[in-house]
Amino acid sequence: MSKPNETPTLADLRAEIDRIDEGMHTLLMERGEIIDRLIATKRSQETGSAFRPAREAEMMRRLVKRHKGKLPLDTAEGIWRVIISTFTYVQAPFSLHADLSAGDAAMRDSARFHFGFTVPFVSHTGAAGVVAAVSASKGDLGLVSATTGSTAWWTALEFDSAPKIIARLPFVERSDHPAALPVFVISRVAADAMVTETGTWSVRVSGWGAKTAKALSEVAGFVAAPDKAFDGAALLISVPQGKTFDAVIDVLVKAGATVRSSALVGSHATRYTVAAEKA
Repeated sequence: MSKPNETPTLADLRAEIDRIDEGMHTLLMERGEIIDRLIATKRSQETGSAFRPAREAEMMRRLVKRHKGKLPLDTAEGIWRVIISTFTYVQAPFSLHADLSAGDAAMRDSARFHFGFTVPFVSHTGAAGVVAAVSASKGDLGLVSATTGSTAWWTALEFDSAPKIIARLPFVERSDHPAALPVFVISRVAADAMVTETGTWSVRVSGWGAKTAKALSEVAGFVAAPDKAFDGAALLISVPQGKTFDAVIDVLVKAGATVRSSALVGSHATRYTVAAEKA
């Protein structure tokens, strides 16, 4: 290193960069060496998929809180997402199934930003295909848009043996996010690995219309698909932390809807939003 009072040369600075790069590579390889021990420990202490949505959400929140300097948050988040997902894949290989019907480019951006290029990517032309593929697998993940509901794909998650919604991406939301498409992640994950801050419910109602939709939007996020029975709708309702499912249903009923059935179909971390300038 140059002495404090000397102006460093380009060669000095490039040598520092090379030293840091080599150090980061060494640490990544060291992280990889822990995997065998981690696998052995998990076999004796944990069950289910290697994917841990609760831990990943907390890791990304910590990253945002400590981040500073010239490095864009997008870059830091993307690097960590690839590291986390790749090492998860190394522990227990899985495939990523994605519904491209909401937009091929946007979904692929989300998949590659959050899971990198090591995890095999399998495309589908509808959410039902994603759910079926994940249901038939042992530990695969599925990606489905969290904002569109041309069909009520989530009703297939109502059964006890079915996979569930385990996460909502991106973990860190901001207006200029490079992979901003809101996406639900579907999989089979051990109960102790789930993050339950926001519950997701499959609800079928009659009497659905503009009034009930407006009332529901004021207390919870939702996706709606047509249900031909009784002028109804099949809803996927995300009940935010701090509210109860019963309170949300009460709002629907007071707005004129009749609840015909309901089932918990998963949960995920509370939406974590940062200002664009943080990035």
